[in-house]
Amino acid sequence: MIFVAFSPANRNIVVFTDLDGTLLDHTTYRFDAALPALRLLKKKNIPLILCSSKTAAEIERLRKQLRLRHPFISENGGGIFVPRGYFDQDFVHDKKTPDYAIIELGAPYSELRAFLNRLQKRFPDTIQGFGDLETEEVARLCGLSVEEARLAKQREHDEPFLLHEARLEAEIVREARAHGIQVTKGGRFYHLIGGNDKGRAVSILTDLFRQERGETTTVGIGDSLNDLAMLAAVDYPVLVKKPDHTYDPSVSLPNLILASSPGPEGFCEAILRLVNTLT
Repeated sequence: MIFVAFSPANRNIVVFTDLDGTLLDHTTYRFDAALPALRLLKKKNIPLILCSSKTAAEIERLRKQLRLRHPFISENGGGIFVPRGYFDQDFVHDKKTPDYAIIELGAPYSELRAFLNRLQKRFPDTIQGFGDLETEEVARLCGLSVEEARLAKQREHDEPFLLHEARLEAEIVREARAHGIQVTKGGRFYHLIGGNDKGRAVSILTDLFRQERGETTTVGIGDSLNDLAMLAAVDYPVLVKKPDHTYDPSVSLPNLILASSPGPEGFCEAILRLVNTLT
């Protein structure tokens, strides 16, 4: 594992993590290998913020499994969900539910679908979005149960899509930019999103933590280009390996820490070393 120089110890730490291919195994979606690190974070009361392209419904289910009570970021920064009463201070938000104050940064899903339909007309038979797929198809493509796939289709700010002609990627990116839409790439799918990204959402949550707690050190862990904005927004960015034990070559930062293992093994390795060093 390659490390940069560390700052003086600081007990106010917040960890932001991607899910698929990082905290969760790329194939099995299990987090068993990360359990020692998860236990350490709970022991030291360090918030673990799930920051994913997954929907709020998917993340809520995982939060219950992990017994987390902290905020989370859904759909590539489209939504920030802060449990009611989590912060003492008031903060600007867009809506409330019985459980959360929600900051909405993403474009409405209907706008993203409309743009995808435009792309499909321009590039026939090359693009399939989540909205085009039946729940059973999503389950098959992603290795999910039908119930998990149903939660994955409850999208609000992000449209994942399959691109069957990779040579068209650059042209589609240009077309999207011309319409104020971003294209990013995760482990399995490309994604259409609005003006949001993981980094913007991480910065907003980090400011809230610093207003509440004072000086705070941030750690971010991801595996792909989809995580670059998040990694650029934290003090200690960590890149885990892909399942084939290579690093995503599109992720480059001057202070990037390289974990020597993929997925939850790399997550565990990085967290144990960083937390024990910083505290």
